[in-house]
Amino acid sequence: MKAKRLKTGDTIGIVAPASPSETLKAERAIKHITDMGYSVKAGKSVYSSRGYLAGADELRASDINDMFADDEISAVFCLRGGYGSQRILDLVDFERISSNPKIFMGYSDITALLNAIYQKCGLITFHGPMGGDFAGGLEKRTKRAMKNILESTEPAGELPNPVTPGVVEEGKASGKLAGGNLSIVAASLGTPYEVDTRNRILLLEDVFEEPYSVDRMLTQLKLAGKLKSAAGIILGDWGNSEPEEPEKSLSLEEVFEDIFKGLGKPVLKGLKIGHCKPNFTVPIGAEVSIDTCSKTVCILESAVE
Repeated sequence: MKAKRLKTGDTIGIVAPASPSETLKAERAIKHITDMGYSVKAGKSVYSSRGYLAGADELRASDINDMFADDEISAVFCLRGGYGSQRILDLVDFERISSNPKIFMGYSDITALLNAIYQKCGLITFHGPMGGDFAGGLEKRTKRAMKNILESTEPAGELPNPVTPGVVEEGKASGKLAGGNLSIVAASLGTPYEVDTRNRILLLEDVFEEPYSVDRMLTQLKLAGKLKSAAGIILGDWGNSEPEEPEKSLSLEEVFEDIFKGLGKPVLKGLKIGHCKPNFTVPIGAEVSIDTCSKTVCILESAVE
């Protein structure tokens, strides 16, 4: 299932399914999105706060449900990540989403919703910029990539990565894209919303995680069979993940070698996807390919109609 493409003048709903944001930052994000030629309707969660959450679980979930039910809304963008998306999965009305398919975009903690909506509804979702990114003004390559995939009914093609990706394991593969933030993918295991990696291209990225922590979560995925069942793996950005005591730690590159070498499927690292600039938008649930010979990731189908 694909949402209708985004057009100038369309109304974008802003929601905060996870942690709260400063009012000033939210207002800056709304202004920037408006300056791009869209109208904006903000949900109640955008200006709500309950500890580390953007309001009560029921409020955050109803914001999502209401945005999908609102005929004026063409797309739903998330304000920020943090924590809290998993808490509302049982409150999200997936039947309503299926009946009213729309663009839904975010990353980081929003990974829980991106994969749940795709797996429960079959609707392609988008791992891409959030309110915090818009608040500071989107980096030009980030904006170009986002508009290319949300506004065009043509396949986006090769991701224009500014640096040549590294190869961890050789090969070629294609499949539907799944995954996102490693911490959230790992936390989904054993739940009704467990990320399905069978014959999928699995995307993994994270930020502010020591190598031992990345090792632990990747090992959990490996022991759960999630890496073996995937067709290929894309490793996005891993900002601020250097060890505090390098002399007492493996490097992140050594962790990747230990976990992925010998899997017998392609693994590329260093894609600008996630907590980084640029942050390329990619479609969860759309057909993508990975080729370690050309060191490319390509989006093979349109993500909107």
